[in-house]
Amino acid sequence: MRVGTEQVETGRVRLREYVVTEDVQQTVPVGREGVRVEREPITGANRGRALSGPEISEVEREVTLHEERPVVETGAVPVERVSLRTDEVAEEEAVAGRVREDRVDVEAEAVEGDGEIAEGRGGEEGRF
Repeated sequence: MRVGTEQVETGRVRLREYVVTEDVQQTVPVGREGVRVEREPITGANRGRALSGPEISEVEREVTLHEERPVVETGAVPVERVSLRTDEVAEEEAVAGRVREDRVDVEAEAVEGDGEIAEGRGGEEGRF
């Protein structure tokens, strides 16, 4: 019996990459400028400074206000490389089979020196 191996296809493996989109929410601190009207009462201590300024008149004052707004920026960030590789896995497997073998029986007749016939029977290793 001769025992060996042969290579046969046993299946296929397919790797498919795809993109999944999910909504993510994060809280970001933002700031803004506010305006406040400040009033300072005129007292005896600050009366000189209040009177030394411009005459009372109609004046408009303007202040530009600013605020921070959240900005979202997305981009591809590599995390890992993905590939497929095959590994050889060695195992032992028992095989069984039927073996046929020829066997030989030999029958012989020999004549001895005195004229008598000697019979013998033996297997492969038998002698006469």
